[in-house]
Amino acid sequence: MPIKSNLTKIQSQLPSHVTLVAVSKTKPVNDLMEAYSSGQRIFGENKIQEMVDKHQQMPKDIQWHMIGNVQRNKVKYMASFVDLIHGVDSEKLLNEINKQAEKHQRIINCLLQIKIAQEDTKFGMTAEAAHTLLASDHFKTLKNIAIVGLMGMASFTEDTAQIREEFTTLKNTFDSLKNTNPSLEIISMGMSGDYPLAIECGSTMVRLGSSIFGARNYAI
Repeated sequence: MPIKSNLTKIQSQLPSHVTLVAVSKTKPVNDLMEAYSSGQRIFGENKIQEMVDKHQQMPKDIQWHMIGNVQRNKVKYMASFVDLIHGVDSEKLLNEINKQAEKHQRIINCLLQIKIAQEDTKFGMTAEAAHTLLASDHFKTLKNIAIVGLMGMASFTEDTAQIREEFTTLKNTFDSLKNTNPSLEIISMGMSGDYPLAIECGSTMVRLGSSIFGARNYAI
């Protein structure tokens, strides 16, 4: 499996300001270790239990990103080690992350997930809700989380103009929020099928799985 050559090619093409998250969901530890031995240190999972299992088996200098939809009752399982949670889409989830981070005397970095796609299956809060949350008095009491940016997922479509419009929406939302929240730094958008366009539209973090590891096996 050409994981090393895939990684080398992608890394050589990414601008220096763009961070690569290797989306390793459903992939065995052997595949992740091949990427690790090629220098990759940031891995993204969409199921907490799978991420916990891999964290226990793999080197401890890895940054683990939770990129999927997060169930509040499972935050506790990753609170001791997760580096960045991409899919924060409600104040209730943020409260739970803060609560669990406090137990471990940590500050957990989070991205607010903004709904930019037209598909009902995609999660996320509105730009207005994000503005309201970050401006609220309650948000200021959450000492064990840090909102460091935004995440968004474009529609699953071959309409490049629509994808560009959705990515641009996220970039504009980021720019607007950053005016009053200078700690925002990350725009996580772009996956294997659309990341060059995402970077063109302002992404600083891309989440690539199949272009590194090959097609996923959802049967396992």
